[in-house]
Amino acid sequence: MSFNFLCCICVKQRHAAVVESCGAFNQVAGAGPTCLIPCVNNVPAVLSLKIKQLEVRCETKTKDNVFVTVVISVQYNVVEDNVKDAWYKLTEPQSQIRAYVEDVIRGAVPVKTLDEAFSSKDQIALAVKQQLAHEMKEYGYEIVKALVTDLNPDAKVKASMNEINAQNRLKEAASARGDGEKILLVKMAEADKESKYLSGLGVAQQRSAIVKGLKGSIVDFSNGVDGTSAKDVMDLLLVTQYFDTLKDIGNGRGSKTLFLQHGPSAVSDLQATLRDGLMVNMAMKR
Repeated sequence: MSFNFLCCICVKQRHAAVVESCGAFNQVAGAGPTCLIPCVNNVPAVLSLKIKQLEVRCETKTKDNVFVTVVISVQYNVVEDNVKDAWYKLTEPQSQIRAYVEDVIRGAVPVKTLDEAFSSKDQIALAVKQQLAHEMKEYGYEIVKALVTDLNPDAKVKASMNEINAQNRLKEAASARGDGEKILLVKMAEADKESKYLSGLGVAQQRSAIVKGLKGSIVDFSNGVDGTSAKDVMDLLLVTQYFDTLKDIGNGRGSKTLFLQHGPSAVSDLQATLRDGLMVNMAMKR
């Protein structure tokens, strides 16, 4: 762009104009009006000092041989004090920035595995920024920021990673379900153990109460009726229990058929059987 026939130019805010005199660099005109000498001065370019953004996409390979596409956004601007260098030293800044970014990516990513590349995106972005800042400073450009906005592996690799993640989740769920079932079984066993213990304790207390009651009955009956022995009392109690049992069976709900030996000697036979059983049991424990 040439302004050879203008006597005065007006430069916009956050812009800078390169002014030449007879084809040689003369000055940098900042924002506002600048007077020119017709046929002597001309303005070959007006550079923007605003921050620009360039998106660079680069395909490379990781250490574990996975092809990935890395997308980096670079924010840069022309340094106001180096407008001359920005215009005269570099023709296409975006191409130069793109080349430096691709060089850094192809040097940093291949030494990392895919997982390491994902976890070190900030390190890659920092390496890009440092390299660009060092190289582009010579050309009058400042690198404001470099960001890794995307790191995209091949579609098949992504599907495999998702499948691995899904299987790991299923494995964790199965393990948690197994632990829950184990805890449930243990609690059920503990409950059954406690139930049996309490049941046995109740039976023992019941038998103890029965023994105490029988003992009291025998003592009271012996003291109240002269000439009776403990055996007579026990026989009487057994007869009473025998008839009470028959009564309970007869009054019970449902049809029940029970065959019992019944006769005058039934109670004495039952008593002898119980006594013999107790004696055998005591002999076996010894």
